[in-house]
Amino acid sequence: MKQVQNAEMLNIAFLVYDQVEMLDLNGPLDVFVKANVIRPGSYNNYTVGKTRDAVCAEANTMTIIPVYDIYTCPEPDMIVVPGANPEQIMELLQNEEFQGTALQWVKDQFRKGTEIFTVCTGSMLLSNTGILANYDITTHSMLLDALEQYNPESNVKRGVRYVDQGKLITTAGITAGIDAALYVIGKHYGQEIVETIVELFEYQQKR
Repeated sequence: MKQVQNAEMLNIAFLVYDQVEMLDLNGPLDVFVKANVIRPGSYNNYTVGKTRDAVCAEANTMTIIPVYDIYTCPEPDMIVVPGANPEQIMELLQNEEFQGTALQWVKDQFRKGTEIFTVCTGSMLLSNTGILANYDITTHSMLLDALEQYNPESNVKRGVRYVDQGKLITTAGITAGIDAALYVIGKHYGQEIVETIVELFEYQQKR
């Protein structure tokens, strides 16, 4: 990724689906939202679902109505794929309908040049798409072995917060998504805006 001070607003799509982990989703989302407050016009942030039907967040604590579905959303420059609990991820890996709709959309966008940013177990969710092949990748520590098993053509990194491979960024567990989002914004617009967001968040970064 290059700095984009003079570029047009970037479209950042946040994929939502049943049982999505809320901090995986809202942590990076709020980082990009705050960046847009500090530097208006930087990011167009929006949620995307398989359809616009409401989905339940983890443990059914709330419902989320996506702003767009995969057929009507603006063309994304980046797609953020949050994770879910490991059991849900393994179920979705076997769900042909989900694989053929939501994840096919992610795959199609990746082929067009869209950057993919997975949070936590979101990388495991992409195991059947081919997106991860031949990249360095990571995920939540609980699924590192499974990620390696499902992606023998990838190099699974351990003990890192996130891995930047250009078109593909993967993160470790949950809060690592915040760190990676700050990193992305720093690459786009410089460290000063990152420091401002960290101050607003009152966030202690894990480096």
